[in-house]
Amino acid sequence: MHTKTIAAFLLGTALALSETGSALAQDKTVKIGVLTDNSGLYADLGGPGSTVAAQMAIEDSKLAAKGWKVDLISADHQNKPDIGTAIARQWIDVEKVDVFMDVLNSGVALAVNNVVKEKNSVMINSGAATSDLTNAQCTPNTVHWTYDTYMLAHSTGQALVKAGGDTWFFITADYAFGHALERDTAAVVKAAGGKVLGDVKAPLNNADFSSFLLQAQASKAKIIGMANAGGDTTNTIKQAAEFGIVKGGQKLAGLLLFLTDVHSLGLNVAQGLNLSSTFYWDMNDQTRAFSKRFAERTKNKAMPTMVQAGVYSGLLHYFKALEALGGNPHDGAKVVAKMKEIPTDDPLFGKGSIEPNGRALHPAYLFEVKTPSETKGPWDYYKLVGTTPADKAFRPLSESACPLAKK
Repeated sequence: MHTKTIAAFLLGTALALSETGSALAQDKTVKIGVLTDNSGLYADLGGPGSTVAAQMAIEDSKLAAKGWKVDLISADHQNKPDIGTAIARQWIDVEKVDVFMDVLNSGVALAVNNVVKEKNSVMINSGAATSDLTNAQCTPNTVHWTYDTYMLAHSTGQALVKAGGDTWFFITADYAFGHALERDTAAVVKAAGGKVLGDVKAPLNNADFSSFLLQAQASKAKIIGMANAGGDTTNTIKQAAEFGIVKGGQKLAGLLLFLTDVHSLGLNVAQGLNLSSTFYWDMNDQTRAFSKRFAERTKNKAMPTMVQAGVYSGLLHYFKALEALGGNPHDGAKVVAKMKEIPTDDPLFGKGSIEPNGRALHPAYLFEVKTPSETKGPWDYYKLVGTTPADKAFRPLSESACPLAKK
């Protein structure tokens, strides 16, 4: 090959590479997938409302006016990990989804977590509770935004033990979420000098809790810890009332209780329950403004749960990372690394940060459900009991089994 030919070839290659790099930098097409429970026991606390929250984040980001093309799709994983992973692979390989939002159900989330890492996309999880997502099963591609079992255990569990609830019996949802919540809460109870007198595992989406409640009642434990969520929790509480368990002197601990659960139960049944959350619609002017806009766009005019609020806030932060990168949303690990670099700051969760293990830090709040005479109107259900600061609410990096935490 002549010298001039070689020079021309090298120049052509350099120009082609430059154009490719420029195209990547200018790639401003992003696709968002809300993977949730649209029809089962968690549909009210995530479900269609999570898709509404994602749409609101897209609009509020104003990315379209900045030259971005943003698409949104959603699907129902039916609380089945195999269905969740099948959808995840289809979304990434065929639909070209860049980021997974919500991903309710810990079993589904842990399964999708592996697919997201393998395919180098992104998961911003606001729905699943298991703290394993940022502990033993952490990846460079996942951010756990809203809450987790460690936070729930150290907020609700610790408060109840300090208040004298030193003997516990657990009614636990028999899958990854329930197991993690019981594990983390039992550790807190024991560390505070309490005792776990027993536990029973209940199938997911169960209708009859009578046999489990009778075992809990017979244990004489001061606290019956409900390591379940959604419809399972409301069924447990309703049936406990029928058995007169609270009147008999035992206390129910809703270790994961959502605003929609309290709404479903009604204040006559739910009054006095303690619960932990990282978001409540009536905290301040900003949360109220968002929540009223959200309610106007939902069928039942419901105020948002912390899961739905987490979808909105997590997606807004994701968009900030994309803007900082200038484009190319398809390298998931790179986008998540940028998300960790930028301090979090949004109207619903306030100022915070994302740890190297993917754990988003923000304050956690302990609430008590109001009595019917204390409420001032629809969805006015909580009174604030205490606040755990962001740096104390979640597992310290020094205790994390995540390899990313050691770097």
